[in-house]
Amino acid sequence: MKKLLIGGVALLAFAAPASAADLAARPYTKAAPMIAAIYDWSGFYIGANGGWGSSRKCWDFLPVAGGVAPEGCHDATGGVAGGQIGYRWQTAAWVFGLEAQGNWADLQGSNVSQFNALFRNESRIDAFGLFTGQIGYAANNVLFYVKGGAAVTSDRFRTYSTVTNLVNGTTGDDTRWGGVVGAGLEYGFAPNWSAAVEYDHLFMQDRTYAFTTPGTNLLVGTDRIRQDVDLVTVRINYRWGGPVIAKY
Repeated sequence: MKKLLIGGVALLAFAAPASAADLAARPYTKAAPMIAAIYDWSGFYIGANGGWGSSRKCWDFLPVAGGVAPEGCHDATGGVAGGQIGYRWQTAAWVFGLEAQGNWADLQGSNVSQFNALFRNESRIDAFGLFTGQIGYAANNVLFYVKGGAAVTSDRFRTYSTVTNLVNGTTGDDTRWGGVVGAGLEYGFAPNWSAAVEYDHLFMQDRTYAFTTPGTNLLVGTDRIRQDVDLVTVRINYRWGGPVIAKY
């Protein structure tokens, strides 16, 4: 009996180190690495925008005899609404893009002529379009960008009698080309969806217009009109393409 007890103790003594060695030999499994979600601005997008605009107009009457007679300036202000479509591609933190934008507008203003108080000069912008290139810098789902390119406006200019308040001269509808620069801040708030606030300045330069009486085309006078436009809009875009890249 005593020999059996001694033999059992010895067997346990030899088995214990072997079991510990087996446990130590098990391979260590490394935990899976964390995955960081990186927002990707690449892809086609379409969206809508709306906001406020102001167009500064300065009129100069050009007499037949020559010279220039300043008539004063006014701001044509009002609301704008429209849409945009474009494409962006991202490399590292830099984002490049092309965009076309078209807007309905209701920018209207007038002033009494400083040259002849019998006339009131009125300006209107009914629509505008922007065709721009963009460059931006992205901090994940926040994008700051600047843009520049061509601008076109649909203008209408009229003169009214301050006595009768009737139109006595008009240019009809006119399409006017110029340039635009702008900047915006855009935030990706959901997969494929983003919202932005944007400011744009349109340089429409000078243009000379002949005013005629409605229906008769009789020449009333000629004016040189300087014009620029400031716009502040809120935008929302939907983008096609993968909004998130998995990065280890």
